[in-house]
Amino acid sequence: MIGKIAVIVLILLVLVVLISNIHVVQQSRAYVVERLGAFHAVWNVGLHFKIPFIMRVAKKVSLKEQVADFAPQPVITKDNVTMQIDTVIYFQITDPKL
Repeated sequence: MIGKIAVIVLILLVLVVLISNIHVVQQSRAYVVERLGAFHAVWNVGLHFKIPFIMRVAKKVSLKEQVADFAPQPVITKDNVTMQIDTVIYFQITDPKL
């Protein structure tokens, strides 16, 4: 009886490990994968399988255009007039490996 329970628990544990190593990369995202701590690959859209305990997803990168907004800052112009400058940066990651 105890042997059957141990086998069932072991089978469930193996299934959980296998299912947790299946990754679906969505559109406009990329996964940076490391093997034993060193860069291995960049996964693009689709279904990918990871080797348990050897490979890990180091970073999930969004490939969409992103906005970085900075707080307004006071600036003094050449003719000593103080004004507020509001800065917005638009950026997009094109190479997730870098």
